[in-house]
Amino acid sequence: MTERKGWMRQAAVIMAGLMMMTLTACGKDSGSKNLIQDNEQKERIVNLFTPMERTDPDAVNVARSATDLTIAMAEERLGVLVTYRTYTAEDYQDKTYDEVTLDRVRNNMDDMYLLNPDVILEVGAEGKLMDLSGLESAKNLREIIRVANTVDGKLVAIPQEVVAYGLFVNKDMFDQYELALPETPEEFLYCCQVFQENGIETPVGANRWWLENFVFAQAYADLYNGGNTEAEIEALNNGEARYSDYMRSGFEFLKELMDRGYIDGEKALVSEAIDGEGEDFLAQKTPIVMAYWGAANTETAYGKTDFEMQVIGFPSERGQMPVMTMTGIGIGAEAEHAEDALQVMDIILSDEALQVYSETNRVISPSKNVSVECVPVLKPLNDRIEEGVYVLGSNAGMKVEQWGNTCLIVRDLLGGATVDECMEKFDELQDEAISG
Repeated sequence: MTERKGWMRQAAVIMAGLMMMTLTACGKDSGSKNLIQDNEQKERIVNLFTPMERTDPDAVNVARSATDLTIAMAEERLGVLVTYRTYTAEDYQDKTYDEVTLDRVRNNMDDMYLLNPDVILEVGAEGKLMDLSGLESAKNLREIIRVANTVDGKLVAIPQEVVAYGLFVNKDMFDQYELALPETPEEFLYCCQVFQENGIETPVGANRWWLENFVFAQAYADLYNGGNTEAEIEALNNGEARYSDYMRSGFEFLKELMDRGYIDGEKALVSEAIDGEGEDFLAQKTPIVMAYWGAANTETAYGKTDFEMQVIGFPSERGQMPVMTMTGIGIGAEAEHAEDALQVMDIILSDEALQVYSETNRVISPSKNVSVECVPVLKPLNDRIEEGVYVLGSNAGMKVEQWGNTCLIVRDLLGGATVDECMEKFDELQDEAISG
């Protein structure tokens, strides 16, 4: 399982990268990793380990990143200095961000850490992260955020934003063939059939990273929306229920999409996100692709099209289902500057700070009290989320890491594995997690 675990971490770090794309787009400085130089004048320091550098606060015509704005609020109010200790591939050679954060948390090298879900689960279970449930700002969290970041009864990490995935559809092409936007797997298959019958050879553009969203939408539609979430997760964690039973319908659906030629499995297996399918979608050769919330906000992805685009949830028996993932900020259980770190967290996660963050990046806030007007194309997806209808693709409360493992097992399917073989791998992961 060692090779699979390594690839799983490579997959999981994509989420941290996506969250940082909008933050780092505002520019970098090749000099100091932390551009505030008055360390010696301030005795109260909090160290934050993150994949991004800090924006120069005095830079001309360079927008401050959303994170920087909230950190600046904490520094001003508390009189502390938050230093950014950053990950770069050159510094750590072949180690992934996840591998590096695991090592740093375990060795108490920093105070605060931006963590991916698999790392949150691992170090949270080891007792290496503080319980954040006592923070004043934690009272305002959406319940699903609390569930997803709770390990052994402790809230060990909190995100500043939630990443939502959906289907990006060419509404003009659906209208051309008088097709309603699909709600269920059956309706989705019918739409693909009509497109193919009208000369669109491959209706769904896919890549090797995001097909698992089809699986999550079907696998966990009832678990997260049926009113019995905690009990179902507990049954999975103790082995009374099997992940394979939840996952089977989604994998069978993907297999049918491939068998019918609606998805090109061989191409998806070697395609990177957006690079593999984006060109055909923008050229109106492919009516359906999948992507994350922020891809609709930037012209470098799908923020500017020559057709009417809408972003909807993935098909499920409960209708269009957004899939949500999240990184989280945690504090080391033995952090050198623990008290100051907790105070910084309370400020950057306050409704006031999260409103600034969400408006800057136009993203979904973890606070139930903060909302931002989204771009029109995202309204269908956002409406479902505001209704409280969605599933999680990452959940630190589950003993089996979800996002990276499911991504890799989907790749096995793309490479020719049977559905039964894929389910056996979920069973192996679950047995290993329970026995370990």
